[in-house]
Amino acid sequence: MTTHVQAKAANSTAREVAAARGVVFVHACPKAVSPHLEWALSSVFGTSVHMDWNEQPIAPSMVRAELLWQGPLGMGAQIASALLAFQQVRYEVTEDASGHRAGERFAATPTLGLFRADIGEHGDVMVAEERLRTALMQADVTGEALAEEIARLIGAPWDEELEPFRCAHEGSTVRVLHEVI
Repeated sequence: MTTHVQAKAANSTAREVAAARGVVFVHACPKAVSPHLEWALSSVFGTSVHMDWNEQPIAPSMVRAELLWQGPLGMGAQIASALLAFQQVRYEVTEDASGHRAGERFAATPTLGLFRADIGEHGDVMVAEERLRTALMQADVTGEALAEEIARLIGAPWDEELEPFRCAHEGSTVRVLHEVI
């Protein structure tokens, strides 16, 4: 079951608070850490968050959950920042594109750390020209293949590490990330 939460804001109208929406996929979290993760999310949303945790079949000592959220623009970054404290947790946070604003995707794994990308309205990673220029220069300096630099820019290493955990979500009612990416 998917949990839904809407952020509370002290000085905002309901319309302003619901300006953004997204999904939090906690792919693998130690059972003992899950209440602490909920507390961190409760702090971000300004309301109590209780997630429906399930066993993670490919990591027996871990649990998984998903959360649909609504809140102000930039809430995805706030969520990802709050979850940074949990370095042993694998997760993804999305904030949907809205109007003329790109969405965002955050992915984190214990081995790779945090990845962030702008996401277009169709779910594709948007890479700025300057980041591509830097990748060209970096490949030239380090001798690494340009393909490897570009793969990092679009989050391929994170996708590779998270894919088995995404597949374990096949019973999920939310099918956003692995159908788009």
